[in-house]
Amino acid sequence: MKHGGDYVGYINKYGRMPIDFSENTSPFGMPQGVKAAICDSLDEASRYPDPLSRNLREALAEHHKVEQDYIICGNGAADVIFRLVLALKPKKAMVTAPTFSEYEEALKLSGCKVNHHILKEENSFEITEGILDDVDDDLDVIFICQPNNPTGKICDRVILDRILNKCREKEILLVIDECFLDFIGNGESSISKLKDYKNLFILKAYTKLYAMAGVRLGYGMTSNKKLMDEIIKSGQPWSVSIMAQAAGIAALREKDYVKKVLKNNEEESKYIKGELTRLGIKYFDSKANYILFYIDDYMFDIKMEEKGFLIRNCSNYIGLDEGYYRIAVKKHDDNTRLIKAMEDILSGR
Repeated sequence: MKHGGDYVGYINKYGRMPIDFSENTSPFGMPQGVKAAICDSLDEASRYPDPLSRNLREALAEHHKVEQDYIICGNGAADVIFRLVLALKPKKAMVTAPTFSEYEEALKLSGCKVNHHILKEENSFEITEGILDDVDDDLDVIFICQPNNPTGKICDRVILDRILNKCREKEILLVIDECFLDFIGNGESSISKLKDYKNLFILKAYTKLYAMAGVRLGYGMTSNKKLMDEIIKSGQPWSVSIMAQAAGIAALREKDYVKKVLKNNEEESKYIKGELTRLGIKYFDSKANYILFYIDDYMFDIKMEEKGFLIRNCSNYIGLDEGYYRIAVKKHDDNTRLIKAMEDILSGR
């Protein structure tokens, strides 16, 4: 498993359910309104879903204040990434490292050469102006995760705009993954740039904020009609089920739920970071709903597993080594139990 969330494997091994800090979704579960919408949609499930997700795209267009034709929906953000790459057929790409592995997997599957811009720990894994030196004429696409996974770092708006402008100048597609940006109350999206930048593609997902990982619903946005037409043709026509489309429309109404998630993330992130400091564990100041930390123990995830917790071993991220781990931000009771387990391991208990 390259990702977190393998609770089935844990149950098969230990015979019990873990407390899963390896997957970074809302700790409050799926909103009740979304559950009800899924149930209500079941009577229509004998039909094929709308292949263009028109009602969902209309709702998303209103939510983001963009044209409906700017939006394509898919079976999670990962589906949109693979369809985008298949449509673009890039020969050379750049990704930061460490970052979400699906970008590179999709690119390599299409035969694309991938360059890495290494994010340095001495800069707290933040993107600096140095990335502009790597924006070459022969690049076709650049992926930037905003905030980055697994570091939780936000690219400075000034730097991001400079990247976007340089990409436009050199006719490079810039893909900005905003799947975790909604956890940041004051996070500045690039959606307002879509109309003026045909070389911009934005990724979004319902997976994290609304705890809809099992529903599989993501979407992408661009004002580049030619690219959008190619993406639509690049995947199977019924990638978004009737239930997922209904869930997506309903989720956009869950304003109070979102406020609760953001409040919890702000308060509990502060708590966890304070406890990691108390335990002497080096962490990186994430803005997202997860925290990357380093500990000089290459078996720490296994020890936590034995205590009933799943955490994300990040050693398979390009740019990270053994000893880097990521934990999600959950509700306070689970967070206190996590810290207690970490403290016990450090104390040899």
